[in-house]
Amino acid sequence: MPCESRCFAAGSSWLRARSGSFPTLPPSPLRLLAIALALCGAGVAAQAQQAPVTTQETAPTDAPAAAASDAAPADAAKAAPEEEQVSIHGQSTLIEQYHPAFHSPYSGPLSLDPGSRGDETLSVSLFLGWRLWQGAELYVNPELLQGFGLSNSTGIAGFTNGEAFKVGTRSPIGQISRAFLRQTFALGEATEAVESDQNQLAGSQPVDRITLTVGKYAVVDIFDDNKYAHDSRSGFLNWTINDMGAFDMASPAYNYTYGATAEWYQSWWTVRTGFFLEPTYPNSEDIDTTFRQFQPVVELEERHELWGQPGKLKLLVFGKYVDAGSFSQAVALSQATGMPASTALVRNGRVWGYGGGLNLEQQIASDLGMFARASVQNGQYEEFAFTQVQESVSAGVVLTGAQWGRDNDAVGLGVVADGIFKQEQAYLAAGGTGIIIGDGALNYGGEEVVETYYKFVPWDWAAITLDYQFVNHPAYNRDRGPVSVFGARFHVEF
Repeated sequence: MPCESRCFAAGSSWLRARSGSFPTLPPSPLRLLAIALALCGAGVAAQAQQAPVTTQETAPTDAPAAAASDAAPADAAKAAPEEEQVSIHGQSTLIEQYHPAFHSPYSGPLSLDPGSRGDETLSVSLFLGWRLWQGAELYVNPELLQGFGLSNSTGIAGFTNGEAFKVGTRSPIGQISRAFLRQTFALGEATEAVESDQNQLAGSQPVDRITLTVGKYAVVDIFDDNKYAHDSRSGFLNWTINDMGAFDMASPAYNYTYGATAEWYQSWWTVRTGFFLEPTYPNSEDIDTTFRQFQPVVELEERHELWGQPGKLKLLVFGKYVDAGSFSQAVALSQATGMPASTALVRNGRVWGYGGGLNLEQQIASDLGMFARASVQNGQYEEFAFTQVQESVSAGVVLTGAQWGRDNDAVGLGVVADGIFKQEQAYLAAGGTGIIIGDGALNYGGEEVVETYYKFVPWDWAAITLDYQFVNHPAYNRDRGPVSVFGARFHVEF
């Protein structure tokens, strides 16, 4: 059957299956065209016998770091593929989420809607790469985005959809999400194979090397990576399972910023350091290009074997120099005026914030791996860009389907416990709101999320995932919830 007919049939079946389901965005011609193009591209990719969707693909936010950091030392033994001069890859991901009504005696400006609700997000991406000169690569990622997270991505600190930005859109919007230059300098003669992938040119790279990345990309494209929990287009969906919850990374509303990173790979260890521009104010879409607000990040990584199985342990430390308001000052002003607390009224100049965390990934068997993260940041000032979490612990496992004859399928189970310190607790209790939560009042309890998913890979170029998340004390409020969030993800790539 021609590609056009296959795509039309697949699109028709998909629309019929969704009719009568929970509320979704009205289909637009551009949105349907984007899905059709993605399916056509995936069909072409299948005919070209591209590599299968793996247990944990190169994460969409990891793509710039793929060539720089994902290749293991064992890859040095592989024959290097033919050097690629130009690469074109693509993907499309549709995520549907729904929660039934839940207990809620009151709601605030940034509460999760207590009624039954469904929302969706759609992304269509191209990953374009060029080899410029010895060791130099240029990558550009145009993207088409549409949709909303549940309640416009508010009401849960550990939000449930990693594809949902903090600014939703009913109509498709196009943007250049990434545009960056990567330069690699060899520190030895040994090389390792690099396969063609998203933002990764096929060929070889030095085992011991220094890699510089400069341009527009996401902080977590390079930092806080984890093989088993980092990719919302393939694995877990929850924000604070896929990343350190208390890592207040420089991430404007659409996640990408300008920055520069240096990575030094040597034997069994790596040192990374980066400098990134912050948004102009908390949760802003705009980036402060005056260099008045910025974030430094340092990460140390060691690679090891435990009982013959590979693993990694990372220590990350970050700072942020931003115009952030003090929770205590906001509460004091609220008590004096009788108005709800607001950190926007007490932003009196730039201040330093800081934090850090540990990140462990460990293979247990060839088809089983685990992850764990722990992170913390100071609690005096408002969070600026990621989410409202000041302490977080997460862990989980991912099992591939080899034992039941489906090597590319995967099942995952993850848990995360997030919290905030007393200054922010008092602020939310005084009616304050932040970048993602604010119920107008607060009966504090740590927010806890359990997530499980099954990923079914019917073809090399497509994956269908069913996901469930149980959220206890959403937005740290014992008076609201618990909430059950049901999800489905449809992903194609070429």
